[in-house]
Amino acid sequence: MSPELEIQLIAVIVAVACSLPGVFLVLRKMAMMSDAITHTILLGIVIAFFMVNSLTSPLLIVGAAIMGVFTVFLTEMLNNTKLVSEDSAIGVVFPLLFSIAIIIISRYAGSVHLDTDSVLLGELAYAPFNRMIVFGQDIGPKAIYSMGIILIINLVFIIVFFKELKIATFDPALATVLGFSPIVIHYSLMTMVSITAVGAFESVGSILVIAFMIGPPVTAYLLTDNLKNMILLSGVIGAINGIFGYQLASALDVSIAGSMALMTGIVFLLVFVFAPKRGFLTTFRRRRFQKIDFAEKSLLFHIFNHEGKQEEALESGVNTIEDHLNWDRHFLKLIIKGLKDKKKIYVEDDIIKLTDLGREYAIKSYEEIVSEF
Repeated sequence: MSPELEIQLIAVIVAVACSLPGVFLVLRKMAMMSDAITHTILLGIVIAFFMVNSLTSPLLIVGAAIMGVFTVFLTEMLNNTKLVSEDSAIGVVFPLLFSIAIIIISRYAGSVHLDTDSVLLGELAYAPFNRMIVFGQDIGPKAIYSMGIILIINLVFIIVFFKELKIATFDPALATVLGFSPIVIHYSLMTMVSITAVGAFESVGSILVIAFMIGPPVTAYLLTDNLKNMILLSGVIGAINGIFGYQLASALDVSIAGSMALMTGIVFLLVFVFAPKRGFLTTFRRRRFQKIDFAEKSLLFHIFNHEGKQEEALESGVNTIEDHLNWDRHFLKLIIKGLKDKKKIYVEDDIIKLTDLGREYAIKSYEEIVSEF
């Protein structure tokens, strides 16, 4: 397998592995927690390194996972005091723990290959050089196997505890009533986030972990209301971002991780604007339609209410109705033109009158509104 294909395969595996727990972070409105965890677990890596004096020890992942959970614990402890908000708590805990790690590295590990830049930015181009050798045989980059194992763990965790994750995410009170602790589910999820983040550190760095963990789930959220579909779409979108991000980096000869993060943002913006149900354009058109529909019904109700009465000429006159409705003249002309085109009103002796179709529509609309309340 060529290095180019290996890099793209690693990116796809990392993207899918990160997007799986990321879906639940987005749904729990904890997107910024991923930013905090992906930085503060550096302290767990540093502490574990000084305990075992090895960068290859699995205890580094254990230390990082514990520190990730500790970050969540500290944040929620501060938030539960009601003295600070959750985002403020994250803003205190995240820099505190991360800065401690940076100070320790710069003070005591200056000669050790534990570089803060590589942790933050990562470099996928070097991942294929870190090979997995088994019985003297080169079986590929280590990142494929390490992240592949984490991907499988994340997948199994979500499949096995899907019902619990779903209920604990959308209705923690119901989860408690049904007999399982949402707190245990919550901290289990945070542990998976920590393990995934530290597993991806060496290959892609902190920034891309955040991009893959939040970007694809947020994009998928704009495309579907179904949780299973959202999880599936997140993985697919993450994989697409990784592949096209690499192609962009190759074409422009720029940072691979940066290009993948950029592609994640571009795909999100495209979906944000053009999504069929929740996209900006769709929402804008829907709100404009609702505004016009409401105005047309209001005008029809007004005319119907004064139809055949002495004040009809005053209340429904072409030149006087503007004062009674208190609408902008241009907007009023737009609504009147629309109703004329729909054959619901006509003008007679400078008085706006309902057609049979308009009268029937006004009565039906009024009954629908009343029935809803």
